[in-house]
This record gives sequence, structure tokens and C-alpha cells, in this order.
Amino acid sequence: MGFSGAFDTQAWARMPFHFWTVTFFVLGTVVGSFLNVCIHRVPLGQSIVSPPSHCPHCQYSIPWFLNLPLATWLYLQGKCANCRAPIAIRYFLVELLTGVLFLGCWLRFGHESAAVAAIMCVVVAGLVVATFIDLEHYIIPDGLNYGGMVAGVLAAFFVPRLFGETNLARSLQQSLLGLGVGAGIIYTVLRLGKLAFGQEKIALEPGTRIIFGDTGLILPDREIPYEEVFYRESDTIVVAADRAELFDRGFCGPVTIRLSPNRLRIDDEEFDPEQVPWLEVSAAQLSLPREAMGLGDVKFMAAIGAFLGWPGVVFSLLASSCIGSVFGVILLARQRQGRSSTVVPYGPYIAAAALLWIFESPAITRFAHAWMGW
Repeated sequence: MGFSGAFDTQAWARMPFHFWTVTFFVLGTVVGSFLNVCIHRVPLGQSIVSPPSHCPHCQYSIPWFLNLPLATWLYLQGKCANCRAPIAIRYFLVELLTGVLFLGCWLRFGHESAAVAAIMCVVVAGLVVATFIDLEHYIIPDGLNYGGMVAGVLAAFFVPRLFGETNLARSLQQSLLGLGVGAGIIYTVLRLGKLAFGQEKIALEPGTRIIFGDTGLILPDREIPYEEVFYRESDTIVVAADRAELFDRGFCGPVTIRLSPNRLRIDDEEFDPEQVPWLEVSAAQLSLPREAMGLGDVKFMAAIGAFLGWPGVVFSLLASSCIGSVFGVILLARQRQGRSSTVVPYGPYIAAAALLWIFESPAITRFAHAWMGW
């Protein structure tokens, strides 16, 4: 049975519609369990297939009857059955969220096309993985992005109804246009953001002591980890110093230090950062690289565009900026109240906006037409 036969409308209609509703929810929780494996292992460069599911604390191999989505976490009260180490609630939430999203895909698209519903399940699964990896590691893996681009184009080829088309050529055109617009528009935003907000200047008390440590910049009142400021090889920390001291020599008078991931420059002299065990400076100003978003977001939006087309890309860009602004205000308010807060990467905002388009695109389109008078 070919692809079209597997999603034949009459064949699916032989079972009650809500039989498939339950099936999609259960399937979603099972897929969510696998997504948890991806979220944990992919950023670490580990295989998602081998070894089988195990406790990261005691390496206990989890049997199938203790690996049931949702039920196992609740039954074990969020603890390993062997060593009783805590299991993060993220595992339960990802399974539940994926189940609900799969159910939503069936309710949204099942009446029209089982094939489109299945494809959208693939899309939301990718959004879930990207969101949680980005939240934990501030990256969206290239494998996920490039795989999404290829999968989106293939989906347009096999299921033209994904774009409301019956013509294969027009469906492929929509997918490729969405991919190109997604990459192009976000890359433009990235470059403009880099020009406008590329450096964050931090004023310090004159003579402030700064130590370039192994893992970050050490200031009198805090440490700035390198991993929080270096996203690409061209990112550079700039310090206008009164003096600088290396492990074997010193620099007096105004001196400019430029540190990037693979290069250290002190005025006109260049060093390998790995070969410099100690650098201390006295300065009154520090400039840190700052990103509007990363290249991973560009590829992520391209993958989304391959599935949703250019209208979905434009909406996702606009809506994600609104969502990000709301969360930015909340985080700023928490900081002013003295509460700890974490900067959220941009990928989750894009994913949330894409989900809005997936489930509410008809209403959004009607609103846009009414607002613009089309």
C-alpha cells in the first residue's frame, strides 16, 4: 500500500472520527517520550537509538513496563525506580504537550485530510524538540533544521493539499517560497539587529579589575561566562583598559583588548587564548557582543516556512516579536523586583507563533483580510 493508500479518506472513515482522536493523543504521548530522548541526547552528541532508555544517574536500563508515557512518571512520583533520583517534570510535560498537540492536529485537519493531520503532527513534534533544546542549551541543532527543510519539501511533493493545492508544481512552489522567505527575512532581521544592537557597553568604576578566566570574565561583583556571550567565532569582547598584565609581561597606558573564541588581541599583538593562562586588566568600560537572534533561528524559520509557506512565515515573525515583547516585559519586571530570571532564547517564541498559525490560520487570515480591507 502506497503513501496515498495509507491515508485514503474512505479507509479512515470506517472508524469513528473520535477513535482517531484518542489514537492521535496516545500516539502523541508515545512520540513525546521519544522526543524527551532527543531533547536530552541530541545536544550532547549522543545516539538517540543506543543505548536504550536508562536512568542518567545510575544507568538502570528502564524496562518497557516502566516506560509508559505519563503513567510511569505519575506512578513513580517523578523518581527513578532503581536509585530514586528525581526525574525532571519536563519529561511528563513534553509527553502531555505532544499528546495534546497531536490531538489538536487531528481535530483541526482530520475532517479535511488524514495525511495533512499526520504531517502537522511531524511539524509540532519538531517545534517541541526545538523549543526545549533551545530553552536548555540555547541552540537549535542543524540536523533538526535541515531535516525540517527537506521534510517540508517532500511533504509538499507527496501531499499538495498541505498548501490547499491539487497541483504538484504549485505545492512545491509554495514550500520552496516559504523556505526562502523564512531564511531571508529572519537573516535580514539578524543582520539589522547586529548593526543596531551588536555591542552592549557596560560602564565600570575607573580602575575596575577584570580577570579573563578559563570559563568567563571575572568582575569584582560577578562572573560573565563566555558561553553566554560567544555564539559565533566573530563575536568579540572589547575592553578599553588602563593597563593589562599577562602571566609574563605587562602593558601600560591605554590598551585595547579584543577577545574572540579563537583569538586574543592586545593592541597590535595577537595571541592564542588557549596559550594564555592569565590576563588581568584595569578598565572603566567593557563591551560585550549581543545578538538579536542566532543563525539557528534563521534555519529554524526556513524549516517552518517549508511546511507553512510564506504567509505562515510572515505571521510567525510578527507574532513571535509580540510574544517575545510580552515575556521581555515580564522578565524585566521580575529583575526590578529582585527576582532571579533567565533570558529566554528566541526559538520558543517562533515555535509558539507557528503553533498559532497551524491551529488558527483561517481566523487569522479572515482578520487580516478584514483589517486590510481585502
